[in-house]
Amino acid sequence: MAPPLLQLKDIALTFGGTPLLTGAELSVSTGERVSLVGRNGSGKSTLLKIAAGLVEPDRGAVFVQPGALVRYLPQEPDFSGFASTLAYVEAGLRPSEATHAARHLLEQLGLTGQEDPAHLSGGEARRASLARVLAPSPDILLLDEPTNHLDVTTIEWLERDLSSRRTALVIISHDRRFLSTLSRSTVWLDRGQTRRMERGFAYFEEWRDAVLAEEERDQQKLDRKIVAEDHWMHYGVTGRRKRNMRRVGQLQALREQRRTYSATAGTATITAGSAPPSGILVIEAAGISKSYDGRPVVSDFSIRIQRGDRIGIVGPNGSGKTTLISMLTGMLAPDTGSVRLGSNLAVATLDQHRDSLDPNVTITQALTGGSGDTVIVNGQAKHVISYMKDFLFASEQARTPLGKLSGGERGRLMLAQALTKPSNLLVLDEPTNDLDMETLDVLEDMLAEYPGTVLLISHDRDFLDRLVSSVIVPEGNGRWIEYAGGYSDMLAQRGADLTRERSKQEPPKAARESAKESASLVAEPLPTKRRLSFKDKHALETLPKTIAALQAEANALQAKLADPQFYARDRATFEKGTAALGELQRKIVAAEEQWLELEVMREELASS
Repeated sequence: MAPPLLQLKDIALTFGGTPLLTGAELSVSTGERVSLVGRNGSGKSTLLKIAAGLVEPDRGAVFVQPGALVRYLPQEPDFSGFASTLAYVEAGLRPSEATHAARHLLEQLGLTGQEDPAHLSGGEARRASLARVLAPSPDILLLDEPTNHLDVTTIEWLERDLSSRRTALVIISHDRRFLSTLSRSTVWLDRGQTRRMERGFAYFEEWRDAVLAEEERDQQKLDRKIVAEDHWMHYGVTGRRKRNMRRVGQLQALREQRRTYSATAGTATITAGSAPPSGILVIEAAGISKSYDGRPVVSDFSIRIQRGDRIGIVGPNGSGKTTLISMLTGMLAPDTGSVRLGSNLAVATLDQHRDSLDPNVTITQALTGGSGDTVIVNGQAKHVISYMKDFLFASEQARTPLGKLSGGERGRLMLAQALTKPSNLLVLDEPTNDLDMETLDVLEDMLAEYPGTVLLISHDRDFLDRLVSSVIVPEGNGRWIEYAGGYSDMLAQRGADLTRERSKQEPPKAARESAKESASLVAEPLPTKRRLSFKDKHALETLPKTIAALQAEANALQAKLADPQFYARDRATFEKGTAALGELQRKIVAAEEQWLELEVMREELASS
């Protein structure tokens, strides 16, 4: 076996008096592909930071083979000090490397290199940070949630790219399909210690269940042995004193072993507040279309959704998924066509914007609306601490500010908020982000048994395959098509993967070169050079502030609507607030589209 490029032995680390790692180990040799799995909060990211040299353990040894290049992809990259995405990526190259690799990877990932890091979306930031760690072709890649904020198109590109490299990989991800495709070994971090299986993630859950079942049997044997020894203590102390004292010591050791045993964390208990059934027809859209500044986002789309349907919406970032779902739910009016909503609809919505949570509000305040200590679920009052435990929050976290929560904890909290509302139509935008696999399983079971209708935007292919009855995908130029079955069924019917549409402002490289050749052969008068008008310049300067103000207003209204008792207390005002939120979101989308068009025009004029 090849010597390890990276080795961690007997790693221990304590945070705030609580042991996080108590003997964790990790070994990676040339070309190995390791999935690092475990519950949220088990210490996976911390272990990866120790491997990257960013965190010093309390105990243990960290070895990196001299000369081996290690690159670490954090969940939240730091872009401070960089004027552009190209500068950020180039800073990750080896000193002797040319910059063409950085430019090539940025182009592959749909970026130009001129983007301002301070104004990147979550998906753009993730793509830029991926380009930075991939560009130098490192010997070891440490990837912490590499698929977060990525669309399906980019995830599948990343799978192909990593599969073609000889780089050793250690991957943390909640994306089952991604881990199953790439991993060849699995390290399970559980209760501070690691176990290793020399098989890929596809075999992990079966192995984990077998290990936990064996552990439970061992604990039952230990309990029976303690009972037997305790019986001897009370009724059988008749032998020689020396022998008796030895058995007393053994009993004390058994009790200490039982006392210090740390059981696995429980599983979430996710239930959705149910409303009376909707009508058989939930949504009927006929020939709906939507364009922004002449660019079709949705074109002549029709669908009929009935009670109990599970509809998945998939597509590259920016393809219009949120616009489509907003039109289908009546939050956004189409330019043409009509949408008819069924009778007795009660909608609960979960969006993907974790930053809409007020960081200064505590968990109990967020769940109760800031007053009282109960939550209404399915018409029944439930103590907030009990409801917190359903979503794997400890009672000690009741007063924890939301700003201190991890990504997975924020995801569980937003689920807890959304599911208190009585509903028969669930609209979920990326509900799987940051959730661990055990919680994903429980969420999947809940959605499978939910008596109402589900509209789901997701990039998690495995989750879609397990849950939805049909998938809606973009086919280009605003055209959307519904395919029966899950994500894999859609691919089989299409016969091709999804691809990202190139904007009209940025044609493919081959097309640009062909256009240049044609221009050299055909002498035509050049068009008059366009200029930004005063109105355009003013809009370019003021739109970011306008968007920020609209977003702040939307966040405040979203927080008000998140009060689980608001709907029951004042339904009319709740519905007015929901309509107002839809209008705000429409204005935000329109303002963002306008700013994007003007920014593209400005860049074109600057380079011409």
